[in-house]
Amino acid sequence: MTAPRTRPTSAAGPARTGRALALDIGGTKFSAALVDDDGRPGEPVVVPTPTENVWAACEELLLTVVADADVEPDDVIAVGIAAAGPVDTVAGSVSPINIAEWYEGFGVVDAVRALFPSAAVDLALDGACAALAEHRFGAARGYDDVLGMVVSTGIGGGVILGGRPVGGRSGNAGHVGHIVVPGSVDPCTCGGIGCVETVASGPNAVRWARENGWEGETGQDLAEAARAGEPLAVAALQRAGVALGQAISSAAALLDLDVAVVGGGFSAAGDALWNPLRETVALHARLGFLADFTVVPAELGGIGTLTGAAILARGA
Repeated sequence: MTAPRTRPTSAAGPARTGRALALDIGGTKFSAALVDDDGRPGEPVVVPTPTENVWAACEELLLTVVADADVEPDDVIAVGIAAAGPVDTVAGSVSPINIAEWYEGFGVVDAVRALFPSAAVDLALDGACAALAEHRFGAARGYDDVLGMVVSTGIGGGVILGGRPVGGRSGNAGHVGHIVVPGSVDPCTCGGIGCVETVASGPNAVRWARENGWEGETGQDLAEAARAGEPLAVAALQRAGVALGQAISSAAALLDLDVAVVGGGFSAAGDALWNPLRETVALHARLGFLADFTVVPAELGGIGTLTGAAILARGA
């Protein structure tokens, strides 16, 4: 039998001291910050994700953060990167579905190393970073078996099992947005059909509502319309909540989880999303070993993935 290849994990190695950076690469925005000694990010600098010259914008962001703090690039000893997936933590590359210019793959680890030649650079899926952050500082403290889920422009996720992050062979373990949910036949940007992301991400919930006659524009508009009782908005969030609940229930049964922590901008849509989500979990997660399984909102809000990247940078 051939021995399995070994791969780095996102939580290995001694804690690092010195100036460190955290970078969060998302489909909507990039954020970066210096890392405090306790493994939390400082005040982040945030820029919109451009449609072209993506690395140039990312490079400018990182250099702005260190320049504003009077830190020389050679003095940065570590950089943690949280990235929308898929990622390849072995090759150090990212292929985010929601960043068209990088869809075929971009070697972000090498690019960051070129900026900060003295730094150790660690890459992880954004959902994995969110799970790591909530496990350390947020809603999953005290739990050993955790699904972190980020519901935003896309849907990402990450898994903590036995108290440790699980990356899988390429770093994409927990990429829950591509669980297939019953009844969905919509094509996904990934090339598949019926992924939960096609139903429950903010843009896709908006798309469905608009296809059925709703006239709003954004996920925030949709949430506000649902709170006002507009039937199409309520239906869109009901549909999204059910799909999220189905995906979470499947993951909980597969991985024997304690808790799912759901964050991301669209997760703040309110009861019209959360009530059907929780009702669906209650309907499907019926096995005895899931009796205590629970779903809770993330506590760290928009800085969850950046916090996970900061934890990576500290090597903790």
